[in-house]
Amino acid sequence: MGYAQLVIGPAGSGKSTYCSSLYQHCETVRRSIHIVNLDPAAEHFDYPVAMDIRELISLDDVMEELGLGPNGALIYCMEELEDNLDDWLTEHLDNYTDDDYLVFDCPGQIELFSHVPVLRNFVEHLKRKNFNVCAVYLIDSQFITDVTKFIKPRALLSELNQRMAPQFLKLNKALIELVDEYSMVNFVPLDLRKESSIKYVLAQIDNCIQYGEDADVKVRDFDPEDDDE
Repeated sequence: MGYAQLVIGPAGSGKSTYCSSLYQHCETVRRSIHIVNLDPAAEHFDYPVAMDIRELISLDDVMEELGLGPNGALIYCMEELEDNLDDWLTEHLDNYTDDDYLVFDCPGQIELFSHVPVLRNFVEHLKRKNFNVCAVYLIDSQFITDVTKFIKPRALLSELNQRMAPQFLKLNKALIELVDEYSMVNFVPLDLRKESSIKYVLAQIDNCIQYGEDADVKVRDFDPEDDDE
């Protein structure tokens, strides 16, 4: 079984910076991870790229050849990726062993999540290839310092009640209480300047995708000490 993070979030939220810091942290603790670039518009990286969507298609080429704008070209690129899941992506995934850990650095345009099913199908493909997948959603801390910008599960209750028929009021309330009580939706603070913060966030993600749970316990053999008599 393989393991994968999909690093998502708005443009400029620090996805590539997170990937770079995560790689450096894992290198320090001698842990192996592989960073994959899924942004066809990316140009510079602060980490070794194990797989790069630009080998398949690039944003600049699409804009030049098809005369599309940045957003339209990006959607075209990601749909090209979707069409090549069984070819280009599978060929690269076959190079990794069952215990490899992949981190996908994704583009930030919201249209990829709201208008097209590309990334949803991408995740389903990873799951079919026996990967446990976790989405890591990054958002700038300024959006949660103001209570009006911080979305809590209970804040969704009134929205659900407005959109659904009255007979679902009790069901909506029960669902929101379940999500809230068991912390199914929550934010974990991350300070990339602190190794302890990166370690804590990575531990939360590892727990989510069950990384290391089936690892063999390593037992060291020690020679018995000779008794001095």
